[in-house]
Amino acid sequence: MTIKIGINPLTWTNDDLPSLGADTPLETCLREGKQAGYLGFELGNKFPREANVLGPILQQFQLELVSGWYSGQLLQRHVDDEINALQGHLNLLKALGAEVLVFAEVTGCIHGRQDTPLSHRPVMTDAQWEMFTEKLNQIAAYTLAEGVRLAYHHHMGTVVETESDIDRLMKMTDDTIGLLLDTGHLTYSGGDPLTIIQRYGQRICHVHCKDIRPEILAWAKNSDSSFLNAVLQGVFTVPGDGCIDYSALLNALANKGYEGWLVVEAEQDPAIAHPLTYARKGYEYLEQQATQAGW
Repeated sequence: MTIKIGINPLTWTNDDLPSLGADTPLETCLREGKQAGYLGFELGNKFPREANVLGPILQQFQLELVSGWYSGQLLQRHVDDEINALQGHLNLLKALGAEVLVFAEVTGCIHGRQDTPLSHRPVMTDAQWEMFTEKLNQIAAYTLAEGVRLAYHHHMGTVVETESDIDRLMKMTDDTIGLLLDTGHLTYSGGDPLTIIQRYGQRICHVHCKDIRPEILAWAKNSDSSFLNAVLQGVFTVPGDGCIDYSALLNALANKGYEGWLVVEAEQDPAIAHPLTYARKGYEYLEQQATQAGW
């Protein structure tokens, strides 16, 4: 089995709240990520989207392109329109060797609205579920034929958020659709990452590794916080700095034969959580746990 440890630039600069780390250059993210031990980066809002520009920058720091978030709108787009919309993203991933495309449906999403409680997140009707999953199957078949597997990202504040949402998505879609397991988002939503690994381990093709500060999560739940306010209060941190049992999770993934990336993705305020310090902490902990799991 092979495993690689990568990181998302959210540790340095935030996509949903661009004021966090706004002045931090891309080169700082890449240099410090490499310094901390990571082999690759996911895309962020400061990354060039032309392969002939981004490729040499990544090569300069001896880093790989892991993947990158794509905002799907299948609830309001035809399949052909979605395929046209994702061309630039897909072609960038293909050109730079990424094997998965992180896909999340964002129609009606609220995770970027600082004044909107998470209890107001969108939900789909039965008819919408049927339409959405039928379209998603077609998109996944297309990207797979292009050499990149779709990794569906369940996410707070979106139509696929909870453990039951993931169950429904997996049951209503083809095996061509991979699952991105985000340990922090699933824990935040009240789900159990270990249960999802046991149920759908063969379909997990990408893993986002973040940890949860339980006292902040309790505050966020009790106050019905918005997603961004919870982030600002520090609900997320790097693996090994919160309450998630990564030893059990990585052992379960190893037993399921997972091969791919473990990506540290911990949204924090970089003015409070020093990026290089936390990047190192997350890498060292994950590397230790992955080794103990047999990778």
